[in-house]
Amino acid sequence: MSRQNEEKLESNGVCSSCGGTFGKKAMTKHLTSCVKEKANAEMSSPKQKPKSGKLFHLVVEGRYQPEYWIHIAAPAQAKLVNLDRFLRNIWVECCGHLSSFTIDGVKYSGSGKSSVGTTYGAFFGSDFEDDMGDKSMNIDLTNVLVPRRKFYYEYDFGTTTDLALKVVSEYEGFIKGKDIQLMARNEPPAIMYDSCEKIATQVCAVCVYNGEGWLCDECASKHECGEEMLLPVVNSPRVGMCGYSG
Repeated sequence: MSRQNEEKLESNGVCSSCGGTFGKKAMTKHLTSCVKEKANAEMSSPKQKPKSGKLFHLVVEGRYQPEYWIHIAAPAQAKLVNLDRFLRNIWVECCGHLSSFTIDGVKYSGSGKSSVGTTYGAFFGSDFEDDMGDKSMNIDLTNVLVPRRKFYYEYDFGTTTDLALKVVSEYEGFIKGKDIQLMARNEPPAIMYDSCEKIATQVCAVCVYNGEGWLCDECASKHECGEEMLLPVVNSPRVGMCGYSG
């Protein structure tokens, strides 16, 4: 049994601004114009007094699962720790694992949850460097990102989820402090269970490492690993890993 019969299918996604559906490649081109139109409308609205500022348009995808992808708008004044929290909340958080970014050969880490609910990067301060020489995530995006730069993110250094990020562009727009906004997201991939040709709704956390274990509800009840090993199929590159349930 294999995901999508091992085919590399073009994935579609939905634009958060206009609601339009576009293919993965077409979405980047669409957002270039759609984001500008939205920014111009917000800046000229008489009902609010928006604060303008520089934002980065980022595209993020599963490094080894490119069928999962999102486009986001991140204020240049936001920090890597803000981006880390956003990625955790929307895509990867399960058990408060550590995480890191690698940008231009430099690793920024120390963002696992502490016992008091803060992040290690925030707790130790912007000058903190761990024993491995990694730098803190308490650094403004504008100090590490430039258009067309590619960089990487890891969540959980045991059962790792790897993401690849790229700065599509930077632009002037409406900002709300350091809030990061979702611009577009892929539609859930249809993962088929070959034995019954139904769409998988659950995945076995043991079998998934062999490319197997994608099950429909009926077949899941008969799976030999037991129901306690099953996780829901969710729209995330962390699907089936650790205790992630979306």
